Order: sequence, then structure tokens, then C-alpha cells
Amino acid sequence: MAVGDTINVTYTGTFDNGTVFDSNAGKSPLTFTVGGGQMIPGFDAAVRGMKVNEQKNVTLTPDQAYGAYNPALVRIVPTSQLPANQTYYPGEPLGFRSSVDGSEHIVYVVNVTDAGVAIDANSPLAGQNLTFAIKIDSIQKASSASTATVTP
Repeated sequence: MAVGDTINVTYTGTFDNGTVFDSNAGKSPLTFTVGGGQMIPGFDAAVRGMKVNEQKNVTLTPDQAYGAYNPALVRIVPTSQLPANQTYYPGEPLGFRSSVDGSEHIVYVVNVTDAGVAIDANSPLAGQNLTFAIKIDSIQKASSASTATVTP
């Protein structure tokens, strides 16, 4: 397979200690265009050159995945800036819209005090080595005139 091909993959992602953090095994395959910027860089690079039914295990360092953990992305939001009568819990994901560019982001509650809520905008996977077991289910070759699907 090459850049521009659309592929279906089955994967399981684990941390260094073997704990599974994500998997689509037994579910619908993940579909993406190789080199299309839809996947973390290391995963996208790992599938290049693979063939239908090929399996591979790859371990990605943080720079190949979700980046290093950035303490500057932890902020305290004063209680006065939060909706009244709302209860927050550590680990809870919250959606917010950036006042700078209007983009939407997910942050996670770290701590709750009377003064405010500490939120973390880092990905929960930031700073982690991630191992993926990847299997290529199908490849749809990129073509300017037509596309052909290669399946087992």
C-alpha cells in the first residue's frame, strides 16, 4: 500500500504494562487514507507497505503518537466562570470552545476545589509509549481514473 490508499485496519493499542487503552477487535474496521493526516504519525507510517491480512506490532514513542505531556496545558478555571449548579468529577471529560479560534476541544477534570476546577488539555495518551497490534483488512488503491478494492 502507498500514500493515498484508503485502508481498513483492525487494531489493539496497549500501554507498556500491557493494559489495553483502545481496540476495534470484533467491531467495525478503522478506515483511513494513508498519509491523509487522519492518524497519529507513527501509526500512519507503520501501515505503509503492508499487505492485506498482514499483521504487525509496533511500539510508538510519544513523539510518534500524542506528544510529550505538557504541564502548561493544565489550568484552573475559577468557579465564577463555570455554569452554576454543575458538579465536576476528576477524570471527567469536558467539551469547550476556544475563545481564540472557535475550535472545539476536550479537556479532562484533574481536581475540584472551592476556588475552581483544574482542567488538563493534554491527551490522556500524551507522554506514553503506545504499542499497536495492527492487521490490514482491505486496501482501496488510490487512482486518478478509478479505484479498485483489494480484499482477501
